[in-house]
Amino acid sequence: MTFRKFTTQEEVNEVYRRRARFYDWSANAYYLIGFREWAYRRRAVEALQLRPAATVVEIGCGTGLNFSLLEQRIGSTGRLIGVDPSPEMLDQARRRVAASGWNNVDLVQARAADFDFPAGVDGVFSAFALTLEPLFDEVITKAAAAISPGGRFVLLDLRMPENWLRRLGPVLILLVRPFAVSLEVAKRPPWKSLQRHFSQYNYWEGYFGVVYIATGQRAGGPNPG
Repeated sequence: MTFRKFTTQEEVNEVYRRRARFYDWSANAYYLIGFREWAYRRRAVEALQLRPAATVVEIGCGTGLNFSLLEQRIGSTGRLIGVDPSPEMLDQARRRVAASGWNNVDLVQARAADFDFPAGVDGVFSAFALTLEPLFDEVITKAAAAISPGGRFVLLDLRMPENWLRRLGPVLILLVRPFAVSLEVAKRPPWKSLQRHFSQYNYWEGYFGVVYIATGQRAGGPNPG
């Protein structure tokens, strides 16, 4: 049997086109194996240290699962820009925004590598998405130049663990294949790019080293936590 490697944007887009309507439900299904997804999402958003009226960009926003967490931080006077290449996922995000009555959300259909960050953003966030972008280093480079002094880029994502679980790599990949993750994708190290582009950097691992939160902060603020 031949499996897709999900190394092209077209392959990834096809997966999320099919999964858009059921994405939220399927993402929560990992609780069945003890993966505390929402705890990781909350911890990652907290690491942004956003203040009311802040401007934040979410790369790979999908259906907008993180919007409520971000909105709690920035308030109605803030600005949230959600970027995603999938029109089907963004359709779901628009429904979420309309149902919640948020008037400060802009949705942009674009590949992460093609998005031009507005200057002076207070934070950039990506959850379980940036690893799917082969040009992740280019994305982080552009974000680092756009973030205001003291602003942060927080990356929540999956990786191949470096402990004994690495021997179970093929099994781990099967668990996340529904979200366009292959062995080739799992080997990408966007956290290393974040460390390279930000002088202040923090890294945390959870779930036996499978999930991580990496925080890069532009000089001019307190150390990232």
